[in-house]
Amino acid sequence: MKINKQFNQLSYKRLKEIIVNHKKYADFNTLGVYRAIVEHEKLSIKQKIEMRDLANEYFSKTFNFLQVKDPNTYFALTILGEEDDLTVADKAKIREDIRRNKEKILKAKRIKHRNFGYYSKHNCGDDACAYNGVMFKEGSRHLL
Repeated sequence: MKINKQFNQLSYKRLKEIIVNHKKYADFNTLGVYRAIVEHEKLSIKQKIEMRDLANEYFSKTFNFLQVKDPNTYFALTILGEEDDLTVADKAKIREDIRRNKEKILKAKRIKHRNFGYYSKHNCGDDACAYNGVMFKEGSRHLL
């Protein structure tokens, strides 16, 4: 079976059903589920937290590796529901913890390259840059 829809366009009930029965779907993507939880506009904070916890029951290893693959999504999922209560220093500490955990995960898995996820593409912060989104070899002067 196929889902044939983006996760952030599905209802709460349907998304929950898909996570529980994820093995039935050929086009299921765990990273897509986590990104949809953050981006879904129709879900309340309480529903997003429930969805995150449900996804973590099934995909805990994927969630932990999300620190390496997509640290911004991991950060958003980690502080879900606490955004207003956290100070700038708290957010900086969480980001530093994520950075340290990334290094531990990469060392434990003996990964010496970062040609995946966030690190594989040029991202200098300039929206008009001609190299945005282009993949470069690690260590290249174009990859920031």
